[in-house]
Parts: sequence; C-alpha cells; structure tokens
Amino acid sequence: MSEALAAARSNLAGLPDADPALDAEVLLAHVLGRDRSWLYAWGERRLEPMHQVRFDELVRQRARGVPIAHLTGTREFWSLPLAVTPDTLIPRPDTELLVEWALQCVPVGAGARVLDLGTGSGAVALALASELPRAEVIASDRSLAALRVAASNARRLGLPQVGLLCGDWLAPLDARPSFDLIVSNPPYVAAADPHLGRGDVAHEPRAALAAGPTGLDALRTIIAGALTRLQPGGFLLLEHGAAQAAAVRALLRAAGYTAVATRRDLAGRERASGGRRPENLDAYRA
Repeated sequence: MSEALAAARSNLAGLPDADPALDAEVLLAHVLGRDRSWLYAWGERRLEPMHQVRFDELVRQRARGVPIAHLTGTREFWSLPLAVTPDTLIPRPDTELLVEWALQCVPVGAGARVLDLGTGSGAVALALASELPRAEVIASDRSLAALRVAASNARRLGLPQVGLLCGDWLAPLDARPSFDLIVSNPPYVAAADPHLGRGDVAHEPRAALAAGPTGLDALRTIIAGALTRLQPGGFLLLEHGAAQAAAVRALLRAAGYTAVATRRDLAGRERASGGRRPENLDAYRA
C-alpha cells in the first residue's frame, strides 16, 4: 500500500488547492472500506488487483479536479456523515459557525420551529435537528435533486422531524410569522468571480454559489422576506462572504431587524451575520 500511496501523491502533486498525501489516503481508505489509521498500521500490505484498479481510477479523476467528496460520496459535517453529489454544495467546516450560533439562539429543550433556506444536502438542517430533538425543522430548496439527497441523509441519520419543501426560498411557505429561527447558507459569490472556475467549486452547482453581480442578490431576497415569517423576537442568521459583512448588516438594519451582529470564523473572518425581529414590528417601523 505504501507504494500505491507514494505513486498517488506524485500524481496529485500538481493539483491546485489540494493536499496530495491526505487525498491519496482518503481515497485508498474509501476503496478498502477502512479508516486512515488502518493504512498506517498495515502499510506494507500489497493491494489486491481489484483495489489497485479502483484506486488508480479515483486518483486519475482527482487529478482532473473532481472533488474528494464527489469521489467518495460523503462529507462529514457537525460529526454527521452526509451523502453529497454534484447536485449539492459540499458541506464545509466554515458553515458550522452558523450551526453554533443558531444553537445559542434556541434553547436545546425548547420545541422551536426552525427553517433552513437553501438546504442542499441538508447539512445545516440535519445538524440542528440532531441537537434540537424537540424542534420542528423545515428545510427548503428549489432543486428537487438536492432535496432527494437531503431526504436520503435524513432517513439514514434517523432524523424524521426534518420536513422538506421544494421551492425558491420562502415561496413554498405560507405567510404566517411562525418560525423562531431562520438560517441560510445561500449563494453569495459574485457571478463574475474567477474563483467559480477553480478547485472544488468548479464542480459544484453554480446556482448554489453565484448570486448576481455583487453576490448579494439571494441575501437581499432572504432578508426582505424572512422578517414577517419570524415570530416576534425570532432570529435570522446568514452565512456570507468574508468581505460582505458590512453590506449584510446594512441590509438587515434597513429591513427592520434589531440586535444586528456578525460572527467571525476560526480564522478571524466575518462569515455570518444576523438579527432579530422586533417584538412589536409596527411600532419599530413607525
């Protein structure tokens, strides 16, 4: 196995934004149905021909830029093993900041109503449902293919309290102010951003990444529509680009949200912003 790993590392050495050693180990562990620690313990074993052929094919695909998550079909998020496909975004550790903040806004023992907009693989909704067993969690997405992935993840993880709706943002929902918390990791990349053609992002659904010339179109739509869907005192929390925090805070304040704030990720970047619906919205706007 050590020789196979060395060859794979060499083949992946020129891939931008990749870790050749880690990628090779993840792919080989996937082929063998083992964890990476097993590879270290049994590194001198020779691969069976069928495993070598499969491993070589996955390395070739990875060298062409296919994301690891698409090759293995899984990505861990909030300690949950999630199935992912090219129909969904690949869940990223940065988005766990949104989950952490959301859990601070809803008591664990409360029977809250939570809405995740643009759920994709269901990562955020399922993470919240796993931590809030008494909550009713609703997740929407306009992609039926993405919702199929989310539904499969919910069944496999045993989280039946997550309801799935197909439609654009808030469109599948009635107009009642019925949610205690609304969260979203929407598209927020500018349509002309060159990063859309690089790395893993180039293989993800563009509609889940790009949002108009400034990247703010989806954020603006959600901020405008979510306020009246929240219960008085309810929270809206949004992930966004590291350079968009000031613009998102301004949109939140202009729409009528209070207690507007931004949270930073572990690298110190402003990556999530949110606010609350006033207890008396009419009086606040007067």
